Amino acid sequence: MSEEILINVTPQETRVAVVENGVLQEVHIERARNRGIVGNIYKGRVVRILPGMQAAFVDIGHERTAFLHASDIRPPDADAGGPAPPINELLKEGEEVVVQVVKDPLGTKGARLTMQITFPARYLVYLPFTGHIGISQKIADEAARTRLRDLIKAAVDAGDAGGYIVRTLAESASEDELKTDIRYLRRLWQVSQERIKTAPACALVHEDLALAIRAMRDQVRDSIEKIRIDSRETFAKAREFAHEFMPEIEERIEYYPGERPIFDLYSVEDEIQKALQRRVPLKSGGYLIIDQTEAMTTIDVNTGAYVGRKNLEETLFKTNLEAAQAIARQLRLRNLGGMIIVDFIDMADPEHKRQVLRALEKALARDRTKVFMTEMSSLGLVELTRKRTRESLEHVLCQPCPACQGRGTLKTPQTACYEIFREILREARQFGAAQYLVLASQVVVDMLLDEEAQSLVKLQEFIGKPVHLKVEPLYNQEQYDVVLM
Repeated sequence: MSEEILINVTPQETRVAVVENGVLQEVHIERARNRGIVGNIYKGRVVRILPGMQAAFVDIGHERTAFLHASDIRPPDADAGGPAPPINELLKEGEEVVVQVVKDPLGTKGARLTMQITFPARYLVYLPFTGHIGISQKIADEAARTRLRDLIKAAVDAGDAGGYIVRTLAESASEDELKTDIRYLRRLWQVSQERIKTAPACALVHEDLALAIRAMRDQVRDSIEKIRIDSRETFAKAREFAHEFMPEIEERIEYYPGERPIFDLYSVEDEIQKALQRRVPLKSGGYLIIDQTEAMTTIDVNTGAYVGRKNLEETLFKTNLEAAQAIARQLRLRNLGGMIIVDFIDMADPEHKRQVLRALEKALARDRTKVFMTEMSSLGLVELTRKRTRESLEHVLCQPCPACQGRGTLKTPQTACYEIFREILREARQFGAAQYLVLASQVVVDMLLDEEAQSLVKLQEFIGKPVHLKVEPLYNQEQYDVVLM
């Protein structure tokens, strides 16, 4: 599998695209005016404790207070075992706490916090407040797990506090590479400790790396052949970071000076635009419909123009198999998180259902973000949950439609006409106006003068007052005003 990372940098934003075999799989966007705050560490202040929810709201200097659950608090006797004490015994209002953001503010919700601080590096994640050494579950070989655990124990000085989680990439890492990570992480924690001592409340103590460097830390694997960057300044920073922490990839980092925009190399711009649409076409002629709401995301699979060659069951099976691959890609590309319901086309053959599920499971295995999948229900539904830490692509690039407020539909002009009639009747009963003026959109006024003209005449006869119409160009077809004159 051939993979490349393309990094496009402008003063306003940084964009990172992960391309596999010439096909866009992931895109990450960070804007200078509203950078994500996941991984940042703050010296916060508890402003409110909610015993009924076992949670607290913490001021970290942002517009909205952040949310801290009792399960994410590090109690003084965390290693003593037994049930965790209630939150009002762990925290008190006005107390200063050191917290880390684990989930960006999403919609109307504030950031999600933890007091279990972690520092990620290339091969390791440092846990300052625990002595535990854990190994990624994706490293299945027991001999490799034992080797890595022994290497970490040998590399950590006897007096050093803290524990480590060994990341999947570390399976083939050498002892020197692990030691480099340990030194880097220890230095980060020492600097952060000094800042914690002197920082005022609600202040930023540690900020995660910028997107371009973070992508190198988290995205680069052995299968990545090139990292192309179109900014000379960012290229220099990336080479410097790689030289110190990831020397094996330094030669793979290239500066892209081409006149053609870097995101045009693999039609990345076009793919981003397609990822904002509801409908996702499949090569066979079928398609997906993806609807994103605050509660969940739904994905509906349809055969469309695909009629197959053999029989109906085979047609449905092949459409669902193709959809499984497309769904896994769309989750990564759109950065969809939370609850996801997939409505596959109903299949009668149990073996076909099993194969579709296995195909989906295999496709999801390439996703770096943790995804949990249930078995297919009797209605052909599959439930997925995908860890959500940052806003989806749609939420980063789009905003709710001001006309429909994100509903995706508008009331018909006919509905607006009938609402206007009811409003005039209501006003006529309550107030004694001499005449009425209706302000509405062009399409509604046209309907009142044409299809509903007879109804408007009857209404004027009934109330005994004239009704005048005026087009308001800035109104959408739902908006209107009835003015008493």
